[in-house]
Amino acid sequence: MIDKKWIGHQLGASVLPIERSRLQFFAKAIGETDPVYTDADAARAAGYPDLPAPPTFLFAAELDSGASNQLLADLQIPLAKLLHGEQGFSYHRAACVGDVVTVRSTIDDIYDKKNGALEFVVKTSRATNQRDELVAELRTVIVCRN
Repeated sequence: MIDKKWIGHQLGASVLPIERSRLQFFAKAIGETDPVYTDADAARAAGYPDLPAPPTFLFAAELDSGASNQLLADLQIPLAKLLHGEQGFSYHRAACVGDVVTVRSTIDDIYDKKNGALEFVVKTSRATNQRDELVAELRTVIVCRN
């Protein structure tokens, strides 16, 4: 069983510079066809200062920093038993090329279902830019099969 002592635990901050080539690669990888995500002129014509990050891009911050892997290690969740249960985003402003986004996450809940056969970890995150403006709030639920 995942120890509930982790409820309230704050992960280390993850910093993600928003870089043009990375956004273009990500947009291509997810099959995004809207030129606003790959062409700076199209982005500017749409009212952005530069290419905006595609909607699910911010999920990468904790993956890149290693915070997600550290969390799984701390909670003693083996990758072989891990399921991605849920991912949600609430956006407040765009993150664009040149921004630096910092993600700070907290474990909000740990619970089980089916007499412990499934354990759930609920993590919420706040992403802010270099001006300390709220960019997005994220909610992740991971599931451990026992």
